[in-house]
Amino acid sequence: MREGMRRMYQEQEDIFYYLTVMNENYEHPEMPAGAEADILKGMYLLRRGQSSDSNPAAPRVQLLGSGTIFREVIAAADLLKNDWGVDADLWACPSFTELARNGNAVQRANLLNPLARPQVSHVEACLGDTRGPIIAATDYVRLFAEQIRPFLNRRYVALGTDGFGRSDTRAKLRHFFEVDRRWVTIAALKALADDGTIERSKVAEAIARYGIDVNKPNPMTV
Repeated sequence: MREGMRRMYQEQEDIFYYLTVMNENYEHPEMPAGAEADILKGMYLLRRGQSSDSNPAAPRVQLLGSGTIFREVIAAADLLKNDWGVDADLWACPSFTELARNGNAVQRANLLNPLARPQVSHVEACLGDTRGPIIAATDYVRLFAEQIRPFLNRRYVALGTDGFGRSDTRAKLRHFFEVDRRWVTIAALKALADDGTIERSKVAEAIARYGIDVNKPNPMTV
């Protein structure tokens, strides 16, 4: 809000800002020290997973979340660590749209300046020195998080609420649309298995452990 007021009123830029307000009350984590600039760019590191420097081959994932669903992403990181021994770096993404806008601008600049040193998008700068597949979850359709796929050079899985709208509790809706902590955890394990980092049997074990009905209707078709 402060940045929007500064640009619109103090600097008199010909732009507008809008706020997306959710109807879910919860305590927000404190802003990490030094994160303000990255927040304005659309993505910042909230929490790094437990260091695995002593075992570089240990399974690790990058978890991205936006809006209220980020609480489920944080919970998924705990499930991954406690139930499966998988470390997860947690990235808050206030704006996938801003990340995509920056990525597209960087791509265009690199296209038009082939002899110059290539620029790097913010999402690439954030994830460049990390390892493991990237999982993103939002309360929006998958295409919202899919906007950053062109700027990622490894396995990327986007979860979203594609399908016909309906009314129910938050917990039931997030399970129905397959974006809650259990589904984020399973998506992360499946990505690790696809990369050959863990056995596929671990994915099947997680599906059983979390009570997922494999015959559950596809939310995109019902």
